Amino acid sequence: MAQDQDFDFNVPPQFEKVTKNIRSIVIGLIVLFLGFSTFFTVDPEEVGVVVRLGKYVESVEPGLNYKLPLIDKVELVPVERQLKQEFGYRTVSTRVQSQYQKAGYEDESLMLTGDLNLADVEWVVQYRINDPYSYLFKVRNAESTLSDISEAAMRQIVGDRTVNEVLTVGRAEVSIEVQNLIQALVQEYQLGITIEQVVLQDINPPNPVKPSFNAVNEAQQERETLINQAKADYNRVIPRARGQAQETIQRAEGYASERINNAEGEVSRFNDLYAEYIKAPQVTKQRIFLETMEEVIPKMGKKIITDESGNNVLPLLQMQIDGASSSSSQNNNGGN
Repeated sequence: MAQDQDFDFNVPPQFEKVTKNIRSIVIGLIVLFLGFSTFFTVDPEEVGVVVRLGKYVESVEPGLNYKLPLIDKVELVPVERQLKQEFGYRTVSTRVQSQYQKAGYEDESLMLTGDLNLADVEWVVQYRINDPYSYLFKVRNAESTLSDISEAAMRQIVGDRTVNEVLTVGRAEVSIEVQNLIQALVQEYQLGITIEQVVLQDINPPNPVKPSFNAVNEAQQERETLINQAKADYNRVIPRARGQAQETIQRAEGYASERINNAEGEVSRFNDLYAEYIKAPQVTKQRIFLETMEEVIPKMGKKIITDESGNNVLPLLQMQIDGASSSSSQNNNGGN
């Protein structure tokens, strides 16, 4: 005979306390989760783009902001930070001494030049995001698109130049033209990016032909050195020669002016003398003779004056001899 038994389902007080604590913990975790999923912080150099179920809602400024939990998603876009993409190498470490890795990226940097030579070109594209909405929603992957655009632009510009231009004198022009071309394509695709600079890090010929290219570069540098030395010599010698030539010309002009002035003075003197001669020929002849003798006689040494027949030569000679003897004896006495 079956007998009904009463079962006691009373819950112990300790179990009820544990149950209440678990419920409080779960509720607290839910509230904490909702709090963390509702509020978010945007750094000063970023802009927060709020997306609700895949659709753009708004862009929020730096600071503490909120969104709908479990529905909204936030994309943080660094609009104030300069970003970069590296081609042909990658930076491994940026400590005191930066380290780079070349292996595995040769396909990016090896390209064909306009004269059908190969060049190994490494470069960096530095850019900023100026339109977060276009950057996130206009293209599927803006970073990958920018990388493809940059590589295509560099290959196009390098392909229009010879290998010597790319390696030496054309580097600056290549950088500027690549930057302009990338910026035009970025605007066409509406990436929301501004290209600030394209830097050519290193351009080398392929390893098998590198010694030949180095020899060519050394020859070009030697040529430039010789040209500069020749210009320096030219700047040193030519101005001095011009100065000497100008000095010679000025001396010649001064000498010519002096001769002309003297000649004009002689002509004027002769004309004046001729005018006086016309007035009194005999007197003028006599005056000219006397003036000439007055100028010539003092320049002569011992002088003997005779008449036309020469009869009085001896007395004059005797007087001169006596005068010379007396002068000599006076000198000797004075010396004693």
